[in-house]
Amino acid sequence: MAAGLYRAGRHRKRRSTPPTGILHGTAMTPAHRYASELLHWPEEVVHLETKLGVAQRLAARVLDGQCIGIGSGSATYLSLWAIGERARNEGLHLRVITSSYETEVAASTLGLPIVRLGQAVPDWSIDGADEVDPDGRVLKGRGGAMFREKMLWSASGTIVLAIESDKRVERLGTRWPIPIEVHPDAVGRLAAFLRTRGATGALVRTGTGKDGPVITELGCFVLDAHFDEIPQGLSSEIKQLPGVIETGLFEGYSFEIVDELGG
Repeated sequence: MAAGLYRAGRHRKRRSTPPTGILHGTAMTPAHRYASELLHWPEEVVHLETKLGVAQRLAARVLDGQCIGIGSGSATYLSLWAIGERARNEGLHLRVITSSYETEVAASTLGLPIVRLGQAVPDWSIDGADEVDPDGRVLKGRGGAMFREKMLWSASGTIVLAIESDKRVERLGTRWPIPIEVHPDAVGRLAAFLRTRGATGALVRTGTGKDGPVITELGCFVLDAHFDEIPQGLSSEIKQLPGVIETGLFEGYSFEIVDELGG
């Protein structure tokens, strides 16, 4: 057996037992998608049946011995659970690289070995998106994990976006702002720069379970910037400012879309 790999479903003394049959039956209760008993999915999953179908199709692609990147979003999260269930049922040897604390905890609950970038390269990665335009630009980052997501995209030979068809838009920024991961000391300068580039508004994202700002995995703030039009190359311009860690504007990447229409 290759180093760092083990058969999913073994050595469970330190791991919680995941719910059985999470992708079967007519309903999926909130308890079936908790990362752990202490970390619950924060909101109701919209388009649940569609996302479950996408998750099952993606899980069917997994090959024994693969290392799979796991991004963010509910469809990606459900795909992780589908992959974990298949690994457990078929005894697949898998590893995963996660982009957030939540998917990391869920992978551990499912008994999937977690490795870091630098230790392994993902054979392929699954991620979600908030918007995708006809030019192949992607807007994401509602989960606040932009830096770790882009690291995963850059390291992956193949990116598969698990989305609903309504995430395809004619103009990027139609529904969501550009999230920017930024050091707290650089927020004011970033906001001033964004105004020179046509931003119509920018606010530090605040938490729903705490007072004050959302804190990312890197200990930074998220500034959500609204634009009527998002020019090409804006992400590269923003990242030139000291203190900017990453943006949720993904430009210049190749990917495959899997949604309810096919893929």
